[in-house]
Amino acid sequence: MPIREATSDDGTTIVYRVSGPEAARPLVLLHGWAASLRCWGDEVLDSLSKEYRVVALDLRGHGYSGAPESGYDNPKNWAADVAAVLAAERITAGAVLLGWSYGGLVLCDYLAVDGTSAVAGIVFVGGITGIGRGQGGGRVGPAMREAIPGVYSEKPGVALRAFGAFGDANTGARDNVGAVAQNLFGISLSTPPRVREALFAREAGHDDLLRDLDVPALIVHGSADPVVEVSVAQHGAQLLRDVRVSIWEGTKHAPFVEDPARFVAEITTFVAGLDRSP
Repeated sequence: MPIREATSDDGTTIVYRVSGPEAARPLVLLHGWAASLRCWGDEVLDSLSKEYRVVALDLRGHGYSGAPESGYDNPKNWAADVAAVLAAERITAGAVLLGWSYGGLVLCDYLAVDGTSAVAGIVFVGGITGIGRGQGGGRVGPAMREAIPGVYSEKPGVALRAFGAFGDANTGARDNVGAVAQNLFGISLSTPPRVREALFAREAGHDDLLRDLDVPALIVHGSADPVVEVSVAQHGAQLLRDVRVSIWEGTKHAPFVEDPARFVAEITTFVAGLDRSP
């Protein structure tokens, strides 16, 4: 997949990869906290790229994108990052935005600023839509609560032990995912500690946005998610007017890791429904 760059409004470089047919419907992937575009795995990306023009971003502060010293608490920066990539790829209509975990919040930041003119549908995968005390769209689970504040530490030993508290929170108990788990831990540790902390140093809520949303939505969430409570999915389902909810029994925080084939099938079915919409 070719690596490309876009420049956000504040000058931050956003790195992303594009795969799939140029004329296909755009599917824009927004990863979670302390992750990168590598988190999706080759099986998922290769499968989705057969049907869609897949655009996978490294969010600011993550992967190969720029990591400014400040600005992570400003929703307009996150919105501008997504908008810059869409503009660079000349995507002006029909895109499906998919946000995993913190990527769900970034997705909402974009919609709050830029609206849905370029968007045909949205997908939340274990995704938050708010952050901060009292936000129904941002309730974190025990694995996340146990890891904080250790995951913010500059000390390697402290950070390693804190990330160790996640255990199989992303991969679940599926066989043969040890290498995947290590890859995800490595990506997390390579995210600068100051960025890991800064992403939680904000207050945001998007309940009004979700109530008024004029495009279809899909929510995919594991019933055993220890990072983002399943109540977050239920909260979003109560607000969204046109929504399909898929709760995976026994699945943890990254459904696309636990069952890539099912994940691709559910995304494909949802997007096919958009193609049949008036």
